[in-house]
Amino acid sequence: MTHSFINTHAVYAIYKNEMARTWRNILQSIIAPVISTCLYFVVFGAATEFRISEVENINYGAFIVPGLVMLTLLTQSVLNSSFSIYFPKFVGTIYEILSAPISPFEVVLGYVGAAATKSVIIGFIILITSSFIVEIDIAHPFIALFFMIFISIIFAMLGFIIGVWAQNFEQLQVIPLLFITPLAFLGGSFYSINILPPFWQTLSLFNPVLYLISGFRWSFMEMAEVNVWLSVITAITFFCVFFACIWWIFKTGYRLKH
Repeated sequence: MTHSFINTHAVYAIYKNEMARTWRNILQSIIAPVISTCLYFVVFGAATEFRISEVENINYGAFIVPGLVMLTLLTQSVLNSSFSIYFPKFVGTIYEILSAPISPFEVVLGYVGAAATKSVIIGFIILITSSFIVEIDIAHPFIALFFMIFISIIFAMLGFIIGVWAQNFEQLQVIPLLFITPLAFLGGSFYSINILPPFWQTLSLFNPVLYLISGFRWSFMEMAEVNVWLSVITAITFFCVFFACIWWIFKTGYRLKH
């Protein structure tokens, strides 16, 4: 009898369970983030457009769409994944998962895959909704799709790490609220760093989220604050770092076995 390299049944079981939870709580999981992002669009797009009509010859409303989508992908990927792995820890079912004939890679694949899927769905809904308000042209749709999926996976991995690290529900919110969201706001979601004074432009280049937003925006309008290859390298670096952290967590049993 041959065995597949990956236990697809186990991965699918975790993935299916997480997606089923999403559809059961669709108001909180899908609709609420979309409404929140649309409110950002109204406030920053419609209200600010009276003062800033264009950014480098691009309609301001269209300019902020990639930033809004990226902001949502980052925050939702982290929140969804962190809660998904923390809840089994909280109720004690994590031990059943760890004792099951399933590898750590397959556990991560199921949870991270589901969290990333939710984020990508929300991202597409926001894109479709925005297209009814402003004209959106995607110059490189496949590159845009790559950024959406890859970055959702990366930050779902970060969420997995946070969910393992957190010891209460308050800690689940600490990193997204104090780090991810501010870095996304300061990473050019709603403006181009080219309009900033030289000192603040230089300082912004130390914000890694800027490179992700810049690369994603380039796929829409071929305009970027940094070289698109730097954006890709940054994303790959994030992936490698978070993958190494997850490997260490399962190797040591950090906050999983004790």
